[in-house]
Amino acid sequence: MAAKLVSFLLLITFHFLFRLQSSTGQNVVRAAYWSAGSEFPVSDIDSSLFTHLFCAFADLDPQTNQVTVSSANQPRFSTFTDTVQQKNPSIVTLLSIGGGNSRASDFASMASQATTRKSFIDSSINLARSYGFHGLDLDWEYPSTATEMTNLGLLLNEWRASVDDESASTGTSPLLLSAALFRSSDYYTLDYPIQAIENSLDWINVMAYDFYGPRWSNVTGPPAALYNPGTQVSGDQGIRSWIQAGIPSNKLVLGFPFYGYAWRLVDANNHGFFAPTSGPAISQDGDLGYGQIKDFISQNSATEVYNSTVVSNYCYSGTTWIGFDDTQSITTKVSYAKDNGLLGYFAWHVGADDGWTLSQAASETWGS
Repeated sequence: MAAKLVSFLLLITFHFLFRLQSSTGQNVVRAAYWSAGSEFPVSDIDSSLFTHLFCAFADLDPQTNQVTVSSANQPRFSTFTDTVQQKNPSIVTLLSIGGGNSRASDFASMASQATTRKSFIDSSINLARSYGFHGLDLDWEYPSTATEMTNLGLLLNEWRASVDDESASTGTSPLLLSAALFRSSDYYTLDYPIQAIENSLDWINVMAYDFYGPRWSNVTGPPAALYNPGTQVSGDQGIRSWIQAGIPSNKLVLGFPFYGYAWRLVDANNHGFFAPTSGPAISQDGDLGYGQIKDFISQNSATEVYNSTVVSNYCYSGTTWIGFDDTQSITTKVSYAKDNGLLGYFAWHVGADDGWTLSQAASETWGS
């Protein structure tokens, strides 16, 4: 009996120390998402440029409330960790669930009852373990009522408890838990469940992008401005709101895009920020990967501008105007994250980079 008690106490002590390190000493997160929808080969990822990679996205089955991976994605998801560890054996991988194309109503329904939350939680842990991931990432875009925010808090608390129980019962390191959340601590008028986030998540990925886009704004704008004087729409404002709400800076990871948006200018001679536009250009929604943007600049001899006030790049040629992040924006944002004591940064998504230009700039700016 004494031997069993000692073993149990040692396990609890190990677990506590791991959680302490995870919550306060998660050294740094220099991360990016890989999107299955991009068709970018996992084997082509230069994982040496990152400390963490997110595999996106696993799905939520609305009938069973279980986390699933489509048969088409299973080969890549099940080998994701092994594949990226070939270039970086210390890379940490997380399975991301949901995403912008998933149905928020499915997550709201799942989170509304204890039994359905348990189905989600248990299946997520089982799937992460079976595929060799080191953690799980929630991307519910977005809880849209006060009740849904409350249920999100219940989900996070129960998820953490289950992860801890699974770790203690198996003697394995607990899975990491993160979530990609809105740019600020409130989703417009709805406050996030701050205490549950603080208690349950190892960190949050702050989605500091998609501020302006041709589908929802009829003027040009910096899609991922770090600063935006005179408005409440910026990465800095979002980070400050999370800190003011009670989330420690070392649990915040600043997000930035490896893509941009193209607008059609009403007047080719009015080509600065907040110029009138008539809809998206180039693609149906105006979204373009960084590599595509660089090709457009080269092929059209487009004029390039970096605005250090808002920390955003744009280019224009004729009536086509594209807002995006280039190396100047990325390096400034990474420096901001490091200088302000944030845990790190992440990008959406690796397949949109151009020869690892942005990933390399970010990694070198943060340093070792």
